[in-house]
Amino acid sequence: MVITTHLYNEDGKAWDAFVTAQQSSTNYHQYGWRKVVEKSFGHRTMYLAATDCHNKICGVLPYVQMKSRMFGSFLVSLPFFNYGGLLVSDDSAAAMLLNASRKMLSGTGAGHIELRHTKMCAEIKATKQNKVTMLLDLKKNEEEQWSGLDAKVRNQVRKAEKSGLKTVVGGSDLLDGFYEVFCRNMRDLGTPVYGRNFFSNVLGEFPDTTRIISVIQDGRTIASAIMTWYKDTLEVPWASSNRDFRALCPNNLLYWEAIRFAIGMGARTFDFGRSTPDEGTYKFKKQWGARPVQLYWQYLLREGNALPEVNPTNPRYRLAIQAWQRLPLMLTNLLGPHIVRCIP
Repeated sequence: MVITTHLYNEDGKAWDAFVTAQQSSTNYHQYGWRKVVEKSFGHRTMYLAATDCHNKICGVLPYVQMKSRMFGSFLVSLPFFNYGGLLVSDDSAAAMLLNASRKMLSGTGAGHIELRHTKMCAEIKATKQNKVTMLLDLKKNEEEQWSGLDAKVRNQVRKAEKSGLKTVVGGSDLLDGFYEVFCRNMRDLGTPVYGRNFFSNVLGEFPDTTRIISVIQDGRTIASAIMTWYKDTLEVPWASSNRDFRALCPNNLLYWEAIRFAIGMGARTFDFGRSTPDEGTYKFKKQWGARPVQLYWQYLLREGNALPEVNPTNPRYRLAIQAWQRLPLMLTNLLGPHIVRCIP
């Protein structure tokens, strides 16, 4: 079979039809995320498609090109999200898409290409395996799910409920409350914050598969998350809580209500998102019964280049993180979106 590759710049219907038909496709292979990235960050996107002799798509590989003075130029599939990379129905399509990627590596002047895979691609040798995603298998009903939880988790949820905390689920009407908590949490972690328009664009592009869930005390949002779902999996990629209310366990109530929502809509898997094994967020997710699933971040490198280390654990960025944590919230909210657009 003759397979060719090209840059896909059509309306996305054929792209999404292929993605939906693939068992291993992820939420972020959907074409709508291209629009979210372009509108929110202004990055150049290059979506590769492989087609057969009948002009039918048999493979896709979405890319975003990122450029900055600090990190240089590189391509990611996909930045800002947990998944991406190769999605093919034919091994020949994978080989063709990788060959096209190597040409893009030199043609764009990029230092490396990063592909965020859920399965190892044997053709790519340079691989990091320091991240996992935490997946919870959902029961048929919330009663079974509740009874299977660790007693400590159940007690923390009950404590939040007895403290008078309430949860609400909605859309853009809850965005201001979410963003206020999110900004505070990111500053405290020493991480630049996304602009509010990023989340607004996510909600606007995926109105039927995205919701905000918030924990409220006396009319004030003290914990909040964005839920997005695809096929039979609901994911919480962005969640935060106000540490001033930690004693009331709002985060536990937030996740329990998100799990209840997932069960109610018929999801079979709850995706807590990626973590580093044995760190704090990993342990929090594991106590819910989530299991770690290995992620493979694989790299195409220019000759002589080492694996990139653009992550907060790199000692190179430790002082910058500590300084960021001490800045006024108003300043981090102003500067953060300009910085984070260049951090994949």
